[in-house]
Parts: sequence; structure tokens; C-alpha cells
Amino acid sequence: MTSPQQNNPAIHARNLRLTLGEGPAAVEILRGIDLAVPTGQTLALLGPSGSGKSSLMAVLTGLERATSGELDVAGANFAQMSEDQLALARRGRIGIVLQAFHLLPTMTAQENVATPLELSGEKDAWERAGAELEAVGLGHRMSHYPAQLSGGEQQRVAIARAIAPRPPLIFADEPTGNLDGSTGGSIVDVLFNRRAEMGATLIIITHDADLAARCDRIVTLGDGQIVSDTLPS
Repeated sequence: MTSPQQNNPAIHARNLRLTLGEGPAAVEILRGIDLAVPTGQTLALLGPSGSGKSSLMAVLTGLERATSGELDVAGANFAQMSEDQLALARRGRIGIVLQAFHLLPTMTAQENVATPLELSGEKDAWERAGAELEAVGLGHRMSHYPAQLSGGEQQRVAIARAIAPRPPLIFADEPTGNLDGSTGGSIVDVLFNRRAEMGATLIIITHDADLAARCDRIVTLGDGQIVSDTLPS
């Protein structure tokens, strides 16, 4: 378990709301979310389908703009930014690992990790990509293409790609959803170990109670609101 710095939140959301559609067709997806996540904390976000988990993640990562409310993410005021500003603010602040690996099929593992770094202007992108793949146990697979890798190996590449820019915040949306139990367990170990080495804040969307229990904190959503906020024993 980590020891979060309570006075330096990585995320601070106040009365966060998200409404899709207009007029009679408007649907309120998030209904007044108040959430403070201390730096370095690992947090599991639970809830049934339709509870607002993915929408909350989209807002917290700047992929979706909240309709109203206040939101500070890693020192940036996301609530006041345009979509272009949010895209810039995500860079270097946030790493995202998804259930679907989203690797580019025509690029090797090392190219998949290095390309986002190169696009961000990192001069040591190739070397950093190699080091990150070594760190997730894929030093011997750097020149392989996604189709030549197992599902677990592809997810390790995706983790390396998310972590290589050294973001202070990592989001993982059902990171083991496409993997079998034993492979998923090893992927979770990799994710938690790399997060700990960086001291990053980790937020995981999951239906897996065992995975949630590994986190410092479990927040459960229901109907667009937080219905429970607990610290596992």
C-alpha cells in the first residue's frame, strides 16, 4: 500500500456534472461528483454498467468536457480548458491503459512505445521505449509486431506506452478484461509495480473484486453518483 500525500491531490473534482443531449432528450450522466484523489494513491472505481464509470474516467482524463463543476487534474484546471487545451494538458500528465490494446499493427513493440514520445518531441524516445519494454519484461520482444505477440504481451506493450512519458496519473479501464486469469494476474503485477516505481497515482475501472482489493481505496458509482467510498482492510 502507498502513503498518499493528503494535502496534494492529484485530482480534485467538485460538483462535477455531465449531461448529454439537449432539451427533453437531455440525459444527466454524472450527477454532482465530489472526489479528491491524493497523489500516489491507487483507487478502484466500481459500479454496474451504466453507473457512469467510463464517463467519469473520460472527464477526469480530459477526453470529455464536464457540463459543469470544478476539476483540477495534476495541477491543471481542466474545467476551464477548451478541447484543444485539454489535449495539450493530457500530454505528459496522463497515461491510459485500455481493455483493447490499441497497438498499431504495422509497428513493432518498440515503435509503438516510441512513436508517441517522438510526437511529443522527446529526444531519447527510442532509448526510453526500449528501457520501458525491458521494465515490463519484453526486452526480448521489442522487434516483434502485435500479431506476433500474445494478448498478455500486447497489454504489456500498452502499459509501457502509457508509462514511458512518466505521467503523474495513470488510468486503466478493465486492463485485464481481454486476458485469462493467470495472464491478467501477471499484468496487474506489472502495472502496480511500475506505478510504485514511478510514484504515480493509479485509477482502475474494474469489475474484479480481487483487483479492487489491491487498491488503497474503492469508490463505487451508482446512477452517476458516488454511493460508497471505502478503504479495504
